[in-house]
Amino acid sequence: KALRALTVPLETLQVLKGHMMQDMRKGLSRQMHAQATMQMLPTFICSMPDGTGKAQGSGLPPTAWVLGKACSLSPLAMPLQLFSFIAKCLRQFLAGFSSPQRRFPLGFVFPFSCKQTQLDKAELTSWSKGFKCTGVEGKDVVQLLQSAINKEELYVDVVALMNDTVGTMMTSSVEDKACEVAIIIDAGTNSCFMAEAQQVEMVEESSGRMCVNTEWGCFGDDTTLSGIMTTYDQRVDKESSNPGKKRFEKLVGSLYLGEIVRHVLVALAAEKAVFTGSNAVSGDQELTLETLGLRPSERDCCRVQQVCRVVVSRAAALCAAGLAAILTHMCQSRELEQLYVNIGVDGELYRDYTRFGEILESVTGLLAPECTITLLPSVDGTGRGAAIVTAVALRLADQRREVDQLLSPLRLSRSDLQRVQALMRQEMDLGLGKETNARSSVRMLPTYVRATPDGTERGEFLALDLGGTNFRVLVVRVAEDSIRMASEIYVIPTSIIQGTGVELFNHIVECIMDFQLKQDLMEQILPLGFTFSFPCQQLGLDKAVLLSWTKGFNASGCVGQDVVQLLRDAALRKQHFTLKVVAVVNDTVGTMMSCGYDDPKCEIGLIVGTGTNACYMEEMRNVGTVEGNEGRMCINMEWGAFGDNGCLDHIFTNFDQMVDEKTINPGKQRFEKLISGMYLGEIVRYILLAMVEKRVLFRGKPCPKLQTKDIFQTKFLSTIEIDGLALKKVLAILRDLDLHASFEDSVLVREVCQTVSLRAAQLCAAGMAAVVEKMRENRGLDQLIVTVGVDGTLYKMHPHFSQNLQQTLQVLAPKCSVTFLQSEDGSGKGAALVAAVACRKAGP
Repeated sequence: KALRALTVPLETLQVLKGHMMQDMRKGLSRQMHAQATMQMLPTFICSMPDGTGKAQGSGLPPTAWVLGKACSLSPLAMPLQLFSFIAKCLRQFLAGFSSPQRRFPLGFVFPFSCKQTQLDKAELTSWSKGFKCTGVEGKDVVQLLQSAINKEELYVDVVALMNDTVGTMMTSSVEDKACEVAIIIDAGTNSCFMAEAQQVEMVEESSGRMCVNTEWGCFGDDTTLSGIMTTYDQRVDKESSNPGKKRFEKLVGSLYLGEIVRHVLVALAAEKAVFTGSNAVSGDQELTLETLGLRPSERDCCRVQQVCRVVVSRAAALCAAGLAAILTHMCQSRELEQLYVNIGVDGELYRDYTRFGEILESVTGLLAPECTITLLPSVDGTGRGAAIVTAVALRLADQRREVDQLLSPLRLSRSDLQRVQALMRQEMDLGLGKETNARSSVRMLPTYVRATPDGTERGEFLALDLGGTNFRVLVVRVAEDSIRMASEIYVIPTSIIQGTGVELFNHIVECIMDFQLKQDLMEQILPLGFTFSFPCQQLGLDKAVLLSWTKGFNASGCVGQDVVQLLRDAALRKQHFTLKVVAVVNDTVGTMMSCGYDDPKCEIGLIVGTGTNACYMEEMRNVGTVEGNEGRMCINMEWGAFGDNGCLDHIFTNFDQMVDEKTINPGKQRFEKLISGMYLGEIVRYILLAMVEKRVLFRGKPCPKLQTKDIFQTKFLSTIEIDGLALKKVLAILRDLDLHASFEDSVLVREVCQTVSLRAAQLCAAGMAAVVEKMRENRGLDQLIVTVGVDGTLYKMHPHFSQNLQQTLQVLAPKCSVTFLQSEDGSGKGAALVAAVACRKAGP
């Protein structure tokens, strides 16, 4: 009967595991943390040993051992005495070193509950294990120790503080066997594990992993363990120095198991089941049944063994439930079907009782079958773990300095962005002036688009949208209450893009004819709007001279020519006599017109995709390059070339320079090369190469694949930066590129991607701030309300680009209320609407 009460069925352990997982989630949550009995304390340890860290000193195991023995320090009453004692031990330890003025980094194992806010800052929450030193709770123990060390005039810096469980995890980690979980089964018990940092809501860290100290000894301090605690456990709890506290620890820790056995034997003796007629004695002899004054029979010895075995087995099974809860949580949070993990284990109960480890491993396997575990006994104690944590901390500090030094030129301050905004405004004003246009890097090209749709447009129109290697042909039917479209995408082979203009425009006309044939439009003469997304000098609504190719195009015989005429000539060559081009527009203008049909306030167009550009409705009185002062005209800014005259040299980094030099148009489209999707992946690639060279990435090992141009595509940035994307998926992306990244490498790569994409969004916002502020001033408004029609894969597909752009714009242009409206139908629809507006203006 006594043994049955101490036996926990597997079903009960499963329920216990579920309760522990629920409590873990509460402990990790910012809102629910106070309700959890498992405190889930962040340790600020975010990295494991990788074999490259080199500590200058030692974790000083003697200090750790002193704090591990309650009997050594329990007489101490004041904090100054405690930490002064530790400092004196430290002085004695360092006396044997030949260089007394050499500074030693110190890792401090402090196996008590602490509220840690940094790796080297922790306030003691409560003592345990018999410690009762007054005046320490609520104080920063690192600062107390450092002050005591300074008074001893020792050259020692406390770099890291950790729990003994964390020290065990780090001790058990070796390069080929990373340990991500640790448990201590000693006088007390505890566990820790590497959690996904985004789940540790008590700290701001959002990427990578962080070691969490569960403080699972407190689990069940509510009523959760009521169904498991026996009358023996209740008596032990009542007689302890902290009744009602540390209930899980009192079922598992070796400080209490002997007392549980004693209470069981007392109950059995009262029932005359053991030790009939024996009396207990006191004394300091070796503790055996005989020296306790008991006269056991052979049967008594067997029964005592049975009780001990059951009590310890129950402790192992309860630990297994807790361990299974941690492992299943890890498996679920990492979205794994199977988790393989090494577990560091320390403590006299585990070391001295072989069956404990066997039960722990087997029961954990039953409770968490999706996890394959290997138990790694801690051989050298937690002191070595402290040294390892210290070495890792120093490595990470060096790495952080290198990373910050590499990335700091890409991290723009508010004043940097305001300067870019002012330069953009200056270049805009120069570009609009008839006499100053040639000096501006922002061309400010008139488009001859004088109005946006007003809703009275009717009819059927063709549209051609050419802006990259894929282009669209469309038919757009504008009715009173709707717009209907049909379209097809065609591919332009690289050989044609890099070939002759005749081949290029012949191919385009062939695709138009194919589309008209499929749509049964070959016999109709429909007005065509031509979206041509390259820099042009527009001389009329249907006349545009190509100034330069961008986006990888380099067809000969086109620059300096009217692209509408090139299209018409190709139609004649192909004997296609029904082609009627009435308007040529930039894709930015097409986007503005497309969104303008849905929102009359849309007077700005923005493209952020393979390339970037913007347009807006400017007052005619400010357009010095075109006759007339009345009304407004859409201006194609061609802002991708902003900075080609050197005005943005202060923003260009070495990485930008390397990307620029390898393009087909070095020194051109410099603003575009800081922002658009065609170049961001290359910027990231050059930064990663620099990090490898500095030995802060991929352990400094050569990465031949990373030398390949364009191997790191911009779409990888968009994927890597998705919120909540498990870093194992980031690792998969990197490994697909033959980059043999570690978990920590993936965190660094994500940081690089975030830095590059944030700068792109901020620079785009600085340019847009110049535009909206100019429009506001032009119209003499205290507050401008305007909509931006926007298109482009980077804006649409990147998880944070649009948000970063809008937030920065709000800061830089606080007097402008700007709404961004995504173009769902592309700029081809806009080209058809330009043609529709032109036909409406021309009349019947």
